[in-house]
Amino acid sequence: MMEDEKNRRLIAFLEQYVTDHKRSFMDRVMEQRTRHVTVVMEDIYQSQNTSAVIRTCECLGLQEVHIVENYSKYGTNKKVLKGSQYWIDLVRHKSRSVDNAVACFRQLKGQGYRILVTDPSPDGISIHEVDVDTRLALVMGNEQRGISDQALEMADQKVHIPMYGFTESLNISVSTAICLSTLLAKLRPRTDIPWHLSDEEQIRIRLKWLRNVVKRSDLLEREFLKTIS
Repeated sequence: MMEDEKNRRLIAFLEQYVTDHKRSFMDRVMEQRTRHVTVVMEDIYQSQNTSAVIRTCECLGLQEVHIVENYSKYGTNKKVLKGSQYWIDLVRHKSRSVDNAVACFRQLKGQGYRILVTDPSPDGISIHEVDVDTRLALVMGNEQRGISDQALEMADQKVHIPMYGFTESLNISVSTAICLSTLLAKLRPRTDIPWHLSDEEQIRIRLKWLRNVVKRSDLLEREFLKTIS
């Protein structure tokens, strides 16, 4: 049996254990999910900030978030996450033998992403001016050091949030929320851009979600697979 067909049958089986309301909720969320925009967190050292960004990304409909760990190890705060990590794909770049920022950006460029780094310098453009025609990877830098030299060198564009106060600084999760809200507001009305998840992706992700919500899904799944093998 082909993998997709097996997963479809497994989805139909597990959905028996989910309420109609929850199935409809999954449908609505899936309809708005996208990989056209992703976020890269570069060596964020405060777990509450990492968690807040993940939660923001999930709430706004991103399916994938990248975490670069050159100097700061990935850590989270469950109270801040609110379970958001279970609904998206977290890609950790944490090799000890390579520069993880460079590896991450090369991977994303190979997948057709333009690298946008958040930087307040005057040679960048406003987030409101960014074109969403191509895939976008928004890079958020370390709380103290900001964007790394590697990120600046590999960036396709510097972007900033227009500010009109004295402080000229925003928390990383607030900056992420503003940038994503701006980009996604441009993207979602576009019918000429394939920003939705593919059918294959939707099958894989829906199965993942069902495994998260169905109690003892692993045991149920094993028993069901015996009947179709």
